[in-house]
Amino acid sequence: MIALITCVLLIGLMLLGVPIAASMGITSIGIFSSLGLSNFLSVMPQRIYVGATGLTMLAIPFFILAGNLMNTGGITDRIFGFARACVGHWPGGLGQVNILSSVIFSGMSGAAVADAAGLGAIEMKAMDDAGFDRVFSAGITAASSTIGPVIPPSIPFVVYASIVGASVGRLFMAGFLPGFGMAVAMAISVYVTSKRRNYPVEPKMPWKVRGKLFLRAIPSLMTVVIIIGGIWGGIFTPTEAAVVACVYALFLGTVVYRELGFKDVMRVLHDSLIQSTKTLFIIAVANFLSYFLTHQRIPNQVINGITTVTSDPNMQILIIIFVLLILGCFIEGTAVILIATPVFMPIINSIGMDPIQFGVIMILASMIGLLTPPVGMSLYAVASITEVKVLDLAKAVIPYLVGIFIVLLIAAYWPPLSMFLPTLFG
Repeated sequence: MIALITCVLLIGLMLLGVPIAASMGITSIGIFSSLGLSNFLSVMPQRIYVGATGLTMLAIPFFILAGNLMNTGGITDRIFGFARACVGHWPGGLGQVNILSSVIFSGMSGAAVADAAGLGAIEMKAMDDAGFDRVFSAGITAASSTIGPVIPPSIPFVVYASIVGASVGRLFMAGFLPGFGMAVAMAISVYVTSKRRNYPVEPKMPWKVRGKLFLRAIPSLMTVVIIIGGIWGGIFTPTEAAVVACVYALFLGTVVYRELGFKDVMRVLHDSLIQSTKTLFIIAVANFLSYFLTHQRIPNQVINGITTVTSDPNMQILIIIFVLLILGCFIEGTAVILIATPVFMPIINSIGMDPIQFGVIMILASMIGLLTPPVGMSLYAVASITEVKVLDLAKAVIPYLVGIFIVLLIAAYWPPLSMFLPTLFG
């Protein structure tokens, strides 16, 4: 009964427009107090402090800062130009460029909203100039931005790792193949739609022009090599990689490209500080909510409920995925990870699934949540820069949602998709 009241109260507060962190805090405090356990509230400051501190958590503000520096310092422009030279002549034209740009940018910044807001503005202008339907352009821009948190580095993976104590490096490796699978699924959708609607295709660029654009983009592309190569090579940890990404992006923007002035840097620092504070505060309060859930044995109630329905591990996984998708419609992705992970991990352990594989399932499900109203953060981010109605945008992303869902099911029932690289590199 307490589990049901908690769920209804939490989701109800969010639907009423109460901020996520406040909703989680009010729910925990309210039920603790109603049960006559207000003495446990003395633990709240400690749990909140612990939730937002630690070496792993440091990666989040630095990856946010790195993404903002790249968007402001000219790095995203050069990435888009390189992608345009590579696949602009494919069926789907700039739609395919949109996807490839997001794949490249995903190796630099772990946030979907950074991709949607930064690359999105560049991609939308180019597709508008080429004559693409604006709703179609906005749809693929919103959908492709969800590739960012799956292909490393990834802020959601960092959050998940901090909860379960898993290796961030192994989680990063696990995201590569599912992320590329998402890109392939989206590329197929763009191909089919473009053929049916006869969208324009750009002329194939001469190799000389491609070479020039590649040389122009080399410093930007080296960001991926530095971050991923450094982590895989054991040169630095994922948290240190985030710091290195910031320093390198700042160097490119101020010294190499000279598109970042002092005022630009100050603005980027301010914006990154605000974004980081919001994210870390949600994580901090969620840590107290997690403590409340554990104290009230709500995970055990959920486990008993699911095992009562079925004892088949495959069906249990399907039920968990269904619950995650429903939660994603109403709760922001990071909050879903923070709330649902402690609840479902005992079931995952009991059926013998590797926490790394479940982490991929969790992040893929949260990416679907970014594209589903009423709380679809990528939808709102793209709608704000394109002036396309959220409802129209939600309809436009349906083909891409189907592709992501297929990748999610494959990741859930075919472990090699997520576990091959972590196992290979140990």
